[in-house]
Amino acid sequence: MACQLIDPDARKDALAAAQRLKMARSAHAYVRGNTAQFYDWLHHLKRGHLPEGPPIWICGDCHVGNLGPLAHSDGRVEIQIRDLDQTVIGNPTHDIVRLGLSLASAARGSDLPGVTTARILEQIIEGYAGAMEPGQSGEEGNEIPEEMRLVVKTATRRSWQNLVNERIKNTKPTIPLGKRFWPLAADERSEITRLFEKEHVRQLATMLRSRIDDAPVEMLDAAYWKKGCSSLGKLRYCVLLGVGDKQSELCLMDLKEAVQAAAPVDDSADMPEDQAQRVVEGARYLSPHLGERMRAIQLFGRSIFIRELLPQDLKIELETLTRKQAMNFARFLANVVGKAHARQMDTDTRSKWSKELSTARTGDLNAPSWLWSSVVDLLAIHEKAYLEHCRLYALNESD
Repeated sequence: MACQLIDPDARKDALAAAQRLKMARSAHAYVRGNTAQFYDWLHHLKRGHLPEGPPIWICGDCHVGNLGPLAHSDGRVEIQIRDLDQTVIGNPTHDIVRLGLSLASAARGSDLPGVTTARILEQIIEGYAGAMEPGQSGEEGNEIPEEMRLVVKTATRRSWQNLVNERIKNTKPTIPLGKRFWPLAADERSEITRLFEKEHVRQLATMLRSRIDDAPVEMLDAAYWKKGCSSLGKLRYCVLLGVGDKQSELCLMDLKEAVQAAAPVDDSADMPEDQAQRVVEGARYLSPHLGERMRAIQLFGRSIFIRELLPQDLKIELETLTRKQAMNFARFLANVVGKAHARQMDTDTRSKWSKELSTARTGDLNAPSWLWSSVVDLLAIHEKAYLEHCRLYALNESD
């Protein structure tokens, strides 16, 4: 089967099957993998249902799995937005609602009562609004939940060997082909080899503090990477580089195709026309740790962005949550998103936006009515769609 996956049509079929399977695993996984349904709901909303925030760079797909520890080139590790495929200049409210849906879905998956969902939404607004307060540095504060501190501590201690064991499961400088990594066609390997001979791409592998800027870079191996969920079906490559005269350091690169974002763009937005440049530009505003180590290139006539994978870059996985954990995570992650937004606003804009978010509360609930009604509607829509997805997937598997 691995050899057959060189063929683009075979890859496409295999990726479609993998995507169906991942999205069928849980309702939360379905929410994470179906950005299009979220924006279809948004498209049919009446104007004025959601607050119109100041047009800034937003994540565009702000679910829990797209936040996590990221390493800075100087070695620091902080929680930031880690996936910017959908980033656009748009309404920051969309990130708030998307995060609320994700956390509410995770709470339902943990069998927490509905009142916990209500409290989660309160914490989201409080955490986000707190990021707009005067004197905020734009970086995360000290009020990090204990569970999140453990994630950051784990990320900080991780080494190249940890990354090798997880990603390529091989201590030799090759990428083992199999379930996750598929062989390349000859033209793919040739084009990727030539890509890393270009100076601006080569520098991406030498920019970290432990490497010499003019060190030689050699491609040791490359493979097609079956990774992600909503991104399955787009071009995705994993490239293993040797850096230095004797390839003394290894470097793992992620090459990912960028396509048109589903997130709506503000009418006044001035964004790069090239999709990969859009992603890189958004990352520089929202997640500076990540943006500084990304590049936009063309490969096979397609728009691709490149980033080095560091051992400290981790995805936050929410399996089973307690009520306290759910509320703490909601407040903290909303604060992270809020600070990514706030660093793009002046003091006056922050103050006005914070006040607008706090209006229209729902009875005794300290979350605004627009957030509560949006998340409730979205949970119902996604639950129905998820069950239908599972039914169709099961029927297809039985054929």
